[in-house]
Amino acid sequence: MNTTLKPDGSSKAKVLITSIIFMGLSHILYFKQYVKGLLFSLVEIIGICLTPFFIHKIYNLITLGFPQPDLPVKQRSNSIFMLIDGIMILAVIAIFIVIYIVSVRNAMDEYKDFCLTGVLREKKGAMRSVKGKTFPLLALSPAVLLVLFFVVVPLVFSACVAFTNYAAPDHIPPNNTVDWVGLENFTTMFGGETTWTSAFGRVAVWTIIWGFLATITCYAGGLIMAVVLHESKIKIKPVFRSIFILPYAIPTVVSMLVWKNLLNGSFGIVNRTLMELGLIEKTIPWLSDLWLARFVCVMINLWAGFSYFMLLIMGNMTAISPDIYEAAKIDGANKFYMFRKITLPLVLFQTTPLIIMSLTHNINNFGAIYFLTGGLPKVADSTLTSAGGTDILVTWIYQLTVTLMKYNYASVLAVVIFIVLAPLAIWSFRNTKSFKEGEV
Repeated sequence: MNTTLKPDGSSKAKVLITSIIFMGLSHILYFKQYVKGLLFSLVEIIGICLTPFFIHKIYNLITLGFPQPDLPVKQRSNSIFMLIDGIMILAVIAIFIVIYIVSVRNAMDEYKDFCLTGVLREKKGAMRSVKGKTFPLLALSPAVLLVLFFVVVPLVFSACVAFTNYAAPDHIPPNNTVDWVGLENFTTMFGGETTWTSAFGRVAVWTIIWGFLATITCYAGGLIMAVVLHESKIKIKPVFRSIFILPYAIPTVVSMLVWKNLLNGSFGIVNRTLMELGLIEKTIPWLSDLWLARFVCVMINLWAGFSYFMLLIMGNMTAISPDIYEAAKIDGANKFYMFRKITLPLVLFQTTPLIIMSLTHNINNFGAIYFLTGGLPKVADSTLTSAGGTDILVTWIYQLTVTLMKYNYASVLAVVIFIVLAPLAIWSFRNTKSFKEGEV
């Protein structure tokens, strides 16, 4: 084989075909970069040796096993393990393809450099290339691999479950196998069965309302308290700041469980105190009446979350130059006008991305709902769907997996949350003024 290259570009096809035929072959034959070529070749040799193993795992991913009633339970095929293994093998194949593309592009870059200079790069020059523009790729590869196998693979697995019948009582491995069912679960949730569809609609609407109310109330409460503390002339402002921080400093689990006991309809301290004072004659069903329980959820979340925005807004307010306010006072502006035209726009400019993050957090705020109400009170379809009156989508997912073991329906909800929430958050964030080159 002729291993000489012409610097006029006529050898481009030869280099390309050789690098495609086998990884690293062009580096060895034409560029005399033996270490780099052998490393690329070693990757392909390992891939070829493992090909039968990859094919077996992908076949298991496609079939998810077959029923084996004649074998002991522990020896039967576990469809979920097959699904996880198959997804991980696909991730490994994706890594192999990326390395393959990198090897081909690197060979073409070497030939391009040869055409420009007319001489082959020396071994020291190749090593400088590795230490230079290739070094960031090598340095980031461990982090990329960790993200791939500990973030992407679990997400893909969770999404794949939505297209299976992984649910009790008939399809729980290893006693029974799991099968691919396509869009059947989505059809059931979004129109196939009235009970599940109505439950999803009810929970989804309340989730959206809850997310917006929880975000708006916490932000408004934090804004009001920040303005009051910033504008007040009292000398013990740090004391009030410390008191207001306490609800945010206490873990959500603890504070919500305490409030759950305080608002208990039978023996809660709130009802007993009100009755002792003669303000009420019978107990108030704080957490057992549907609309009252939802109102309580929003109010308790306000109590627990306003201090975060209070601290954030106070920090932004102290960064505003006093000269702006002095100029406004000279022009005859009152405090309300200065707040509306100066303070509020500047604070919103700095905090809008955090408001969007808070919205996405509240829509998935498991603790504020579950530890306060547990999703109660029950409604008409709760027995079949396990969706309570105050359940949001994320707490309903928990109920489906723990109570009913309907992992397929829970996965459908998770996919819906991601499809709706991720693009909305990205679009909202990209359209904020603070994102667009810092222009107010």
